[in-house]
Amino acid sequence: MTGDAALVTGAAGGIGAVVCRRLADAGAPVALLDRDADAVEAVAEALRAGGGTAVAVPADVTDAAAVAKAVAAAEDALGPLATLANVAGVLHVGRVTEQDDADWRHCFDVNVTGVMHACRAVGTRLAERGRGSVVTVASNAAGVPRIGMAAYAASKAAAVALTRCLGLELAGRGVRANVVCPGSTDTAMLRGMGATGDLPADHAALVRGAPESFKTGIPLGRVAAPEDVAEVVAFLASDAARHVTLQTVYVDGGAALGP
Repeated sequence: MTGDAALVTGAAGGIGAVVCRRLADAGAPVALLDRDADAVEAVAEALRAGGGTAVAVPADVTDAAAVAKAVAAAEDALGPLATLANVAGVLHVGRVTEQDDADWRHCFDVNVTGVMHACRAVGTRLAERGRGSVVTVASNAAGVPRIGMAAYAASKAAAVALTRCLGLELAGRGVRANVVCPGSTDTAMLRGMGATGDLPADHAALVRGAPESFKTGIPLGRVAAPEDVAEVVAFLASDAARHVTLQTVYVDGGAALGP
């Protein structure tokens, strides 16, 4: 991975920012893409202060033209990209029979269409060069139904399918595409869920599970740290995973019971 440039979406915080740090620690120049220009520049500056090579390329993943422009800017600054990590995502809760249309569209605009925009812009370049890796961070909700999370679960399932199709299409060009599905992870997104609707309010409740909501607990007995997810992303992006593609890796402490 050393010297191979990477682009990470959703880089301004949470799992995305930690993925950036992990890739930078491995020697990769990193382009940080996020719609929050000030926040993503602050993360990039922190990486540079720590000795890494990083550039902020602010853009909204739902805007195809902006993503294409950001990818071009990333390569102008860092050289050819070899890795794309799709981490940008949003979560809206609500039962299907009460689903807000705007929330539904927002989940799909960011979690699916945003992934497609990045995969198209970067994947085209990787295919031309005959090498590279795409890693999409989805969710264990993509494979396990959750009460009150239909929009999120459905959009993440679509992101999984999209990434696997990309991997099949580009395998002959030497490009790999894999998915990481985290479970409950200690981020602002999880903390913001609070006790909304059918969702647990704290780490202890998440670890225990909620049988009345058909939600399993976490067998390993802890909520993930963003670093747990970032390590798997970095592995899949690296040459250590050179023969791994079209795979979905669950990083959820066993909560999905091995789907």
